[in-house]
Amino acid sequence: MLIIGENINASTRAVAEAITTRNQEFVTELAQAEVAAGADFIDVNVGAGSSSSQDEARAMKWLVAVVQQATDKPLVIDSDCPEVIRAALNKYQGKRLIINSVTAEPQRLEAVAPLAAEWGSGLVALAMGTGGIPNSVEQRLDACEWIMTQLTRLGIKPEQIYFDPLVLPVAVDSKQALVTLRTIEQIKSRYPGAKTVIGLSNISYGLPKRKLINRTFLVMAAYAGLDAVIINPLDAKAMSLIKAADMLIGKGSRGYTRAYRAGAIVD
Repeated sequence: MLIIGENINASTRAVAEAITTRNQEFVTELAQAEVAAGADFIDVNVGAGSSSSQDEARAMKWLVAVVQQATDKPLVIDSDCPEVIRAALNKYQGKRLIINSVTAEPQRLEAVAPLAAEWGSGLVALAMGTGGIPNSVEQRLDACEWIMTQLTRLGIKPEQIYFDPLVLPVAVDSKQALVTLRTIEQIKSRYPGAKTVIGLSNISYGLPKRKLINRTFLVMAAYAGLDAVIINPLDAKAMSLIKAADMLIGKGSRGYTRAYRAGAIVD
């Protein structure tokens, strides 16, 4: 499973402060800690709504430069603003990257998808449209179908697409975990060339012992066909479960045994 480190995100107060004050040492240490813990990609997000798009673009360019100095791991450019995404892409020096994200909303799709086509990047596609997050598997798949049609029309290959089936808190609706899992299964069945990704932590929002819930859902999603996860890689137990789950669903034991020999497997 592909590990996308989620920690360099301005939704966290300490990260937001580090970005505002241009604290390079803080960001460097955080990026290097994620890589040391096993992250394959580093997600970078400067937040939205608290400043102008120009300020966010400048912050994103700084953040991309700092993280690329800290590690050679590829980045996930994470923003709601197409101008911020383009600024990040113009600054980016790596060969691989992922843009996060588009939806089935025509305006956003038309603004962001051409960037993925131009740079040949991966692209996270949320299974939702103008009506917000659908409650049913069928409605989410309808959004995926529309997105797939539009992206392939632009020349984006299915293997560049990371469908996000969307994770909602089970504290709000206990059925939503199953909706997400079944959506993953159906996406993998309908679009075998495409990939699936989730932001894990939403599942446990508002509940006690959140890490327990996150880890349990992670293993269930792995069985359903999850290809990538946006996660805190510093959670050693979750990372260990990923290695074990990959082995048990037939991806081979090499990753697990290597992690064990390195002392990275905990129970």
